[in-house]
Amino acid sequence: MSTISEAVGKNLDLGENLPLKELVYKAFRKTIILGEIPAGQRINEKEFSEVMNISRTPIRYAMQKLVEEGLVDHVLGVGIIVKGISINDAHEIYAIRKSLDVLATITAMKEMSIDDFKELKDLLEETETLNERNEIDQVLQKFSDFNELIYEKSKMLRLKSIVMKLREYLVYFRDISIRSKERRDKALHEHWLIYQCMLDQKEEQLSLLITEHLDYSQKFIIKEMEKHLHETTK
Repeated sequence: MSTISEAVGKNLDLGENLPLKELVYKAFRKTIILGEIPAGQRINEKEFSEVMNISRTPIRYAMQKLVEEGLVDHVLGVGIIVKGISINDAHEIYAIRKSLDVLATITAMKEMSIDDFKELKDLLEETETLNERNEIDQVLQKFSDFNELIYEKSKMLRLKSIVMKLREYLVYFRDISIRSKERRDKALHEHWLIYQCMLDQKEEQLSLLITEHLDYSQKFIIKEMEKHLHETTK
């Protein structure tokens, strides 16, 4: 089995209830973002199709979506070349996210009702319980739910769409970096502080807190990316 087929095959979950073309796309996407196919590598659709015993139609679909996302390039006369996500890309994504998260959270804070704040608090209490039980995957999902709920309450739908797309690029590294109990505890504590600042309508403090929260997250994710890059280039 070729290196690319082996790497993508590990991330291909055929048990997931999705069309094959979406499963192939998700598997390629995750593999490329994690750097398991190095930047500059050519993806041979025909070879992948033969090795994995998958028709070329879902593979072409996956490549088209990856080109649209900028994760690969279609080079005339050469084929599909991997671009991937670099550490510089991660720094840029976080710089954008800090500004957008501050805007969305402050806007949500001003828009939210008493019932909305109760919904956010209930979510944090559920996360606390799951974290105590060490239900890691569910805790990670609740962290995502916390961010999505704030964007929903901000009523800035275009902004939510932009940020969710940015977060997707780093979610695999986030999930790796936050699996330790110490990191999960800290992230949850930060979410409680954000909630309290929103409840108290402390705009300036909230802005500083979100920036600090994302600075800390960025530090861990960059560390995981560097570690992963080192492991894949051995």
